[in-house]
Amino acid sequence: MVSTKDDSPLAIKAVATDTAEAKAFLSTCINPYTKLYAKDAEAAKAGHKQYNFQGCSGCHGGNANGLMGPSLIDAQWEYPKHNTDKGLFETIAGGTLGKGATNRGSMLTWHNQLPGHTGDGLDTDTILKIIAWMRTQYTGGGETPWLN
Repeated sequence: MVSTKDDSPLAIKAVATDTAEAKAFLSTCINPYTKLYAKDAEAAKAGHKQYNFQGCSGCHGGNANGLMGPSLIDAQWEYPKHNTDKGLFETIAGGTLGKGATNRGSMLTWHNQLPGHTGDGLDTDTILKIIAWMRTQYTGGGETPWLN
């Protein structure tokens, strides 16, 4: 995995406290929650709960449709790599500097294994659950490569 900021490697490794799902993602870069949440709305609530609890809604809105941060549920990705869960994970985990004169898409570092993370940081499993819930809210139409 590489940083969205500068393409440097993201030093995120499996740790003893990681769930089996987090360990699987770190070895395959496939989010095991994405297909599960797509089929099970009740399970997806865990991702929505984390999305709100961790403060994502403050920038991206309660339904991830954007506020001062971009929408996370349409087809207008700030970075093309966001059409994969791996790419979205890289941006959430390591943050980004944003684009253009207004730094649209600027985001803090969130993963607890990376230097300069926000607050206590988030573990791999929490980020994966948030991503999987976001995917269930997709309104962009067309292809959904994260379900392949």
